[in-house]
Amino acid sequence: MPHFMIRWQFTDASAKALVGKPHDRTGAAMALVEGFHGKLHGYYIAFGEYDGVAICEFPDNTAAAACSMSAAATGAFARFETTTLLTAKEAEAAMKQANKTKTQYKPPKT
Repeated sequence: MPHFMIRWQFTDASAKALVGKPHDRTGAAMALVEGFHGKLHGYYIAFGEYDGVAICEFPDNTAAAACSMSAAATGAFARFETTTLLTAKEAEAAMKQANKTKTQYKPPKT
């Protein structure tokens, strides 16, 4: 199954709710991901631009997108971003395909 990195920023209201009633959100995240036939590999709270990061697997891009849209639609997040990840073997296969495929693409000129 393809891997994805999900990053989010809580809204001010969500952050306030978590401070007011501290609790672990891993179970909620796992239930969400599993609802789209995915697998949650890791759930982390982060410092910096994003408040959290999760590493997941989904059967396909459609399931990953549906999961992300479902979470974002709750209004709990100021930002919710999903990034497709490639394993090292998948990246190597892409590199080999790029090496073998010859196109007539020309970069823009200034």
